[in-house]
Amino acid sequence: MTATTNSLHTSNITSLALLARGKVRDNYAVGDDRILMVASDRISAFDVIMGQPIPGKGVLLTQMALFWFDKLGPNGLNICPIHLTGETPESVVTAAEVPQVQGRSMLVKRLKPIPVEAVVRGYLAGSGWKEYQENRCVCGVALPEGLKNASKLPEPIYTPAAKAEMGEHDENITFEKTVEMIGLDLATRIRDISIAIYKAASAIAAAKGIIIADTKFEFGLDKDGTLVLMDEVLTPDSSRYWPADSYAPGSNPPSYDKQFLRDWLETAQVGGKPWSKTPPAPHLPHDVIANTAAKYQEALLRLTA
Repeated sequence: MTATTNSLHTSNITSLALLARGKVRDNYAVGDDRILMVASDRISAFDVIMGQPIPGKGVLLTQMALFWFDKLGPNGLNICPIHLTGETPESVVTAAEVPQVQGRSMLVKRLKPIPVEAVVRGYLAGSGWKEYQENRCVCGVALPEGLKNASKLPEPIYTPAAKAEMGEHDENITFEKTVEMIGLDLATRIRDISIAIYKAASAIAAAKGIIIADTKFEFGLDKDGTLVLMDEVLTPDSSRYWPADSYAPGSNPPSYDKQFLRDWLETAQVGGKPWSKTPPAPHLPHDVIANTAAKYQEALLRLTA
């Protein structure tokens, strides 16, 4: 599993109908029952897509997602049905389009998405740490006194978010709100499955010297109403990965994700003024691109070694 040096900012698969372009993935219709998901090398921060790609990022994300689907799906722990069809992405495009999909794509079942981001936190970080400082809670979940930034929680907690429109921020919500949105049975199953996946993945990652501080999952329903794990899973784009050997509660550990990019953007300027975190994004220097790519590469190498 290695990253390609050829970058792909935006795919152009003309043999299939484009369904949507997300922050990273371009989705194409394959008949009316499947989707070709192409992971580009685009990168976003603060919900703004950067103008330059991170070479090889889409390949790394796809290989990591496939690693986890293999561990968690029917070939592994079989915690929940997954959206992979088992067919090769190259089989549904023209020969000329194969280089755009090779290594960076998944051919998946077309599902009805559930509008809830299933977030599980095992450690206190990011927006969770900010909220804890204010009221000793995260998304309505009460936590004990005395926790620090990056503290390990007594037990993983489920802190869902309502999925926002493209370019908007997801909104943290309570479990009770998800019950209002999708019903008690579905909300409960998503919560319990998400926590089970997080615990299983955390144990696998811990054996490789990686802490998964938090992560988010997405689910959909197939035509029979079966709950299916979909989209990406447990990648550095959807999870906070920390090296276990440098972890210490009380400060933000170095992470295998786009934190390096975020930190640079906090000090970046556009037109002589601090960047407003709205488009257009600042031009990324070569060293920021290279260092961000290296973080993603290291995460995959550690995990699959």
